[in-house]
Amino acid sequence: MTAGGCHPCRSRPLAATGGGEPARRIVLAGGGTGGHLFPGIALAEEIRRRSSAHQILFISRGNEFERAALARAGFPLAAISVEGLKGRRRWDQLQGLCRLPRGIAQSFLRLQAFRPHLVIGLGSYSAGPVVVAAWLLRIPVALCEQNVLPGITNRVLARLADLIFTSFDESEGGFDPAKVRWTGNPLRRQMVDPSARPVPPDTPPAKRFTVLVIGGSQGAHRINTAVIEALGGLGGGGDFFFIHQTGGADEAMVADAYRQSGVSARVRSFFDDMAVQYGQADLVICRAGATTVAEITALGKAAVLIPYPHAADDHQHRNARRLVDTGAAEMIDEQELNGELLAARIGRYASHPEVLADLARQAARLGKPDAARRIVDECCRLVAARTPGQRGNGVTG
Repeated sequence: MTAGGCHPCRSRPLAATGGGEPARRIVLAGGGTGGHLFPGIALAEEIRRRSSAHQILFISRGNEFERAALARAGFPLAAISVEGLKGRRRWDQLQGLCRLPRGIAQSFLRLQAFRPHLVIGLGSYSAGPVVVAAWLLRIPVALCEQNVLPGITNRVLARLADLIFTSFDESEGGFDPAKVRWTGNPLRRQMVDPSARPVPPDTPPAKRFTVLVIGGSQGAHRINTAVIEALGGLGGGGDFFFIHQTGGADEAMVADAYRQSGVSARVRSFFDDMAVQYGQADLVICRAGATTVAEITALGKAAVLIPYPHAADDHQHRNARRLVDTGAAEMIDEQELNGELLAARIGRYASHPEVLADLARQAARLGKPDAARRIVDECCRLVAARTPGQRGNGVTG
């Protein structure tokens, strides 16, 4: 509650959208990595698609990745001071806790200045101070949980939230069922809307089995080296084409390995047009982060999942297991990963298209390409219910 008891969401007159509904101000809190930030961008795109009158602000730590991704997407970012606690040394955790009040105070000031009608936490630790400040200001709060096992931030913040959107039908976090909505993980518009995708700059050579390798937004060194080891075991290397996102550290090494092997490839540290790369792939080799899992299911792609073994609470293994148990993907544990095994898997799918097609069909059955729309619809109802005198759902489709 602000000075004088004025609710921050109700003290500023609202402009009308083109459809006559009031314009809304929405804060998306957190980010850090693609797994948390990209779902937030997907929601921001859906809100902006409905009306350009709605205002969106991201509040997070403001690292280089966040700044670059949000600049490309065209959304503003306000930075706060916050540090993660999980997995750090005890002294570093203590320092992080000591800095937490400053992050909450900064968030308080950011929210007072922007006066949002809703704050949506994206699950990373940098969402914590923003959600706490929103709760203190009595601003409605929604949380997005991307993984089967919720992260510690959302487990702590759940009691402050009005709604919790989950990516999987069964989450293990002990959330209040009355707050939970199973919507799927929101994906950027270019992933789910073919008309929004850029024109491919080039296409793989005709009749070549195309493998997309992605280790997350920053690459995965062990997957990169395993693929390099596998190249020599593919036999007819001319029958394959690889699209490989390496991360910045390994780009030169991986590109050189393809040149030496004679296997054709498109190698980049990072692809801005992932929907195009997915569209050209027959098989995907990837981690099991929540966004990647959402992408391969929404697009109906056959995948070999290699969970990151050091992910918090082993959540990637849990994500992958949900797909494997329904016949929607294959999984290789990283401790078992080697070039010979990976080459055998690639060769099997290349020579058995019926097996590849069945895997893709099962993946598509789990996909929820309309997740962003469903989440925004629910948020509209929440804001309308908490805003006296307003009719309708606030952010119309």
